[in-house]
Amino acid sequence: MRKTLFILLCFISTKLFAQEDLDKLIHIDGVKNEKVTATFKSGNLINLKTTETIHRREMDFRVDHRFGDIAGSAGGGKNFFGLDNSTDIRIGFDYGLLDNLNIGIARAKGATEVRQLFEGNVKYRFIEQTVDNNVPVSVAFFGSTILSAMEASPDKSSAASFEDFNDRLSYVTQLIIARKFSSNLSLVVVPTYLHRNYTAYNDQNDVFALGIGGRAKVSNRIALVADYTLPFRKSANKKYREDVSGQHYYNALGVGLEMDTGGHIFHLNFTNATAIQESQFISETNSSWGKGQFRWGFSIARRFNFNKKKPIG
Repeated sequence: MRKTLFILLCFISTKLFAQEDLDKLIHIDGVKNEKVTATFKSGNLINLKTTETIHRREMDFRVDHRFGDIAGSAGGGKNFFGLDNSTDIRIGFDYGLLDNLNIGIARAKGATEVRQLFEGNVKYRFIEQTVDNNVPVSVAFFGSTILSAMEASPDKSSAASFEDFNDRLSYVTQLIIARKFSSNLSLVVVPTYLHRNYTAYNDQNDVFALGIGGRAKVSNRIALVADYTLPFRKSANKKYREDVSGQHYYNALGVGLEMDTGGHIFHLNFTNATAIQESQFISETNSSWGKGQFRWGFSIARRFNFNKKKPIG
């Protein structure tokens, strides 16, 4: 009984302190339904999306890069700890149609059998957390369509042995749920549905996954970020693919630093995921932290504002 009471008191105290910190996020006392701002600094953590959107008539230019294994059989000094290799590169543009509605396009190298990826996406934040806790979380929808432009493989068991145009398409749907607990801590949960029109032989077309992540501020300019993605694969399909390929599937884990330079948001991260896009790292992460198969990566984002009035004359 004492143990139960102690746990309950700790929970209540934590909630009260978190709410007290949250009330300080704005400098207006007594305002009802005031929206919480800057739950995250960026629309991305490491592998996961956040609820953040860019404002209307703004454009976000983002470059993501993943290097090779730092350690393990493919890493070490012979490959300069992975810096001589590049597993994936993604370049993307997002544009704000509304303050809470963004559309985007991107091009990625790809890090699996399927390469040369083109992406179109949309993010819509339809619920926003309020300071008075009347709305306790922010919720956004993210959806993307990915097209592979690579030449079809002659190997019929390959995931890239496309027979028609539809075989080249994959789709990602995510519900992004985030809460800012205080000015220093934000967490996000991301249920995900991935559908691939065409897969390698005896792999599954539909994969559900759950991602969790967070941001902990260290200073006004620096924060720690981390995320973890758990895919729910069918055991029979997973075992078959592992036996055939000789590679095991692992859950994607990333940790890193986020730096706000004023004009840019810069992420320096480490992750076992070789791929950047959700259509690949969720279902096809074959690298293990325990084997030294994690890599250094970075992302840099620059925002452009088209709302400024042009000078006269």
